[in-house]
Amino acid sequence: MRSRFLLASLLAALVLPLTAQSASSNVVVVLNSRDATVTLLDQQSYKEISTFPIGKEPHHLMATPDNKSLIVANAVGDELVFLDPKTGQIQRRIKDVADPYQIGFSPDQKWFVSNSLRLDRVDIYRYDGTNLKLDSRVPLPKLPSHMAFDAASTTVFITQQGSDQVSAIDLATHKVKWTLPVGKLPAGIAMTPDDKYLLVGIMGADYVEVIDWRAQKTIKRVKAGVGTHNFRALGDKRHVFVSNRTSNEINIFDQQKLEMVGSIPVPGGPDCMEVSEDGKTLWATLRWIKKVAVVDIPSRKVIKLIPVGRSPHGVYFANRAGDK
Repeated sequence: MRSRFLLASLLAALVLPLTAQSASSNVVVVLNSRDATVTLLDQQSYKEISTFPIGKEPHHLMATPDNKSLIVANAVGDELVFLDPKTGQIQRRIKDVADPYQIGFSPDQKWFVSNSLRLDRVDIYRYDGTNLKLDSRVPLPKLPSHMAFDAASTTVFITQQGSDQVSAIDLATHKVKWTLPVGKLPAGIAMTPDDKYLLVGIMGADYVEVIDWRAQKTIKRVKAGVGTHNFRALGDKRHVFVSNRTSNEINIFDQQKLEMVGSIPVPGGPDCMEVSEDGKTLWATLRWIKKVAVVDIPSRKVIKLIPVGRSPHGVYFANRAGDK
């Protein structure tokens, strides 16, 4: 009996580290905005690893340029929380970052931009690879929401949900270069891989607005689902997914043809999305039903609904497809 016990203990000692390593290397990080928590999921088994407090109203998240940290922006908590992107464990916190609703790094890694939705301004920080130093605060008319950058890091483009506009801020001078009226409640914004056009999700309608940002004009409005909200590239430098929170679907947009080429029914208000490195699986937070959907991209079908916290928003995993 004693020898059997020792053998069982030895096997357990070998298996547990392997299980922990497997789970930690496949962690999916989900922000539960209304619960002020983070849920960690195992990417392979779809099971919950843990849920823990993170701070008030975590909405968006993104990796640092070196991919060594994952930044969670706590909008109401006025702080940034740095997580290990592979395990989800907290590394450090930066306090007194006012209302970081949406965040982003310029492609040249010199600037960190934070949209302060409730404060009607954009905060621009210098970034030295580790630390952030506030450089400028740029007021915008109403509810600055999402952002995109041009490839040369000359400009950051900001959607404004409260004034139905897109503004371009010069990253050298931190001045507003131009402001363009767009459709009702503009939300997500993305730059096409060729750096020619901005794509804007018009949440108050049912289309993607295509903007020639150099000419400062809308060139096309492409019909999408109702409540067109956010974007996530497939990673093939051609297609991008478009979430539609009201009509419960995710569209597939061809960035070369500038037209929709497919649609995937996804229940519960799909919002933020993440794509696996192999391009086969799409994960989407479902804002209205406290779940995350896992979509098989080749078949365009939801294969799993995973319970998480209230109003899940941002989602991320380390083995992800490229952003173009």
